[in-house]
Amino acid sequence: MVVATLLFASHDVLSKYLSGFYPVMLVIWVRYLVHTLLMMGIFLPQSGLRILRTRRPLLQVARALCLLGTSLLFISGLQYIPLAEATAVNFLSPLMVTALSVPLLKERVSTGQWLAVLVGFSGVMVIVHPGGELFTPAILFPFGSALCFCAYQLLTRIVARTDSPTTSNFFAGIFNTVIMSVIVPYFWQWPTLTHGLFMLVLGGCGMGAHLLLTQAFRHAAPALLAPFGYCQIVFAGIYGVLIFSHTPPPSAIAGICIICLSGIAAAWLQRRSQKRARAGLTAGT
Repeated sequence: MVVATLLFASHDVLSKYLSGFYPVMLVIWVRYLVHTLLMMGIFLPQSGLRILRTRRPLLQVARALCLLGTSLLFISGLQYIPLAEATAVNFLSPLMVTALSVPLLKERVSTGQWLAVLVGFSGVMVIVHPGGELFTPAILFPFGSALCFCAYQLLTRIVARTDSPTTSNFFAGIFNTVIMSVIVPYFWQWPTLTHGLFMLVLGGCGMGAHLLLTQAFRHAAPALLAPFGYCQIVFAGIYGVLIFSHTPPPSAIAGICIICLSGIAAAWLQRRSQKRARAGLTAGT
C-alpha cells in the first residue's frame, strides 16, 4: 500500500511536470495507453478476452468515465495548485464516500464518522481560507476530482460484487484509451525523446500503483489500509519541495494534517464498527 502511494505521487509529479510542456489531453492519453498495453501484455496471455466479460457493463462505463474525470480535473488543477495541497483536497474523496454510502449504499455511519467528515471539510477550509493564495476558482479542479473519485469508489464497491478487480481495471483502461484516442488528435504535439520516456514512466507508475493497490486489498481490509493511503500526501509534499521548490505555508500544513487525521479517524471508526458487527454475529451463533 505504501509503495502504491509512492507510485501515485510519482504519477502526479510527472503529470504536473509534463502538463507544463504538453496539452493535458495528450498526457492523459499516454497514461491510459501505456496502462492498457501493459495490462494486455500481462493478463491477455493467461485470461484471453474473457477478462472483459462483465455483468454490469453500464456501471463499468460509468466507473471508467468517473476515473477519466478524476484524471482530467486533477491534472488540470496541478497547473494552478501546488502538488501537496491539490493531493490533500483530492483526499476528501474517502470522507465523501463515507457520507454518500448512507443514501446510495444503505450503509450505517456512526456519529463519530460524521464528525470526521465535517472535520475533514473544515481542513479544506483551512487550506483554502479567504484571502489565501489558494482562494481562487482553480481550487474547484481538485475538489471536482475528489467528487469524481468518490463516485468511482462507490461504483467500484458495487461492481466488485460481480466482477473481478482485474476486469474492472482493464475495462476502465481500455475504455478510456479509446475515448482519449478519439480526442487526442486535436491536441497532438510530438514529445521530445526525454519527455516521451517520462510519459512511458507515467503510464507505468499508474498501472503499477493500481496493481499494488489491488494486491493490498486482497490481503487486508480497506479500513485497515486506509490510513497508509495518506502517505501519498507526504510523498507529494516531498516531491513539491525537491522538484518544484514549493514549501506549503503553515495554514496549508495545518489543513493537510486535519484532513489526514479525519480520514484516519473515519477509517478507524469503520474498522471498529466492523469488528463489533463480526463479534455480534459470532455471539449470535
